[in-house]
Amino acid sequence: MTASDLPRNAGMPFDPAVVEAVRVNTPATLRRAATIPARRSVKKDHQAAWLARAVSMIDLTTLSGDDTPGRVRRLCAKALSPVRADLLEAIGLPDLTTGAVCVYHDMVPVAVEAVAGRIPVAAVSTGFPAGLSPFHLRLREIEESVAAGATEIDIVISRRHVLAGDWAALYDETAQMRAACRDAHMKAILATGELGTLKNVMKASMVTMMAGSDFIKTSTGKEAVNATLPVSLTMMRAIRAYDAAAGFKVGYKPAGGVSKAKDAITYLALLKEELGDRWLRPDLFRFGASSLLGDIERQLEHHVTGRYSASHRHAIG
Repeated sequence: MTASDLPRNAGMPFDPAVVEAVRVNTPATLRRAATIPARRSVKKDHQAAWLARAVSMIDLTTLSGDDTPGRVRRLCAKALSPVRADLLEAIGLPDLTTGAVCVYHDMVPVAVEAVAGRIPVAAVSTGFPAGLSPFHLRLREIEESVAAGATEIDIVISRRHVLAGDWAALYDETAQMRAACRDAHMKAILATGELGTLKNVMKASMVTMMAGSDFIKTSTGKEAVNATLPVSLTMMRAIRAYDAAAGFKVGYKPAGGVSKAKDAITYLALLKEELGDRWLRPDLFRFGASSLLGDIERQLEHHVTGRYSASHRHAIG
């Protein structure tokens, strides 16, 4: 995780009364989420500033079965220099990087060497993306990734605990995963597209934060439905409620489905309205995306030159 002046989420004892008290007005949430793209639009220098901020909060990711050391090194090079130098000089941000790179465990040593400590390396873990491997192996996978140099661990929760309403089991598993992470920060992936209702999303968010998650994250990117504005609104409100109850600020990461620059601005506008300016930093917000970076770079080139370039001129790695 990038350097932060905030205390790390220490969690709190499991309290079933807190979980059962959760309420979500689904129709109102859907209406509120639908208004954000229509009401929030920024132009010219303001748009460039928002897009540059979005770049600084991207977890640049490769999670493919055919990943190679060469591909990961190229990804890391792009993360360290995400936008062409001439464009950054034109907008006055010569030192911009992404928030982190995210890879499978086997590629952690390659990524750690390639970024040389300039940005964090995140590893997906715990039987990603299904999270159905034996629990002791999921914990061991976390420990192995931390030992290999990952400073952020993206874990996946057991969705069956949510669907069965076994919140104590979800808390216990998440707390053990948090302990296995040691000093590495933990992002809990809820796989919201598989949880059924916004109420389940809110409850799962609260339980994983109570168990000590440093971030809550929408999706693995492998589900049929990934990040959406209604889910994001629900999770942001859970973060706000947890901050009020426990006194800890928890980060948020939408992943999957955010691929256009205009979508990034919409999510940042929602974040600013719901949680405030402090969340507009990489220690409390990340985009789980790769294709998003190419579109942002294309929009920044248009801002500087007045011309749109072909998408293939902005390769990820």
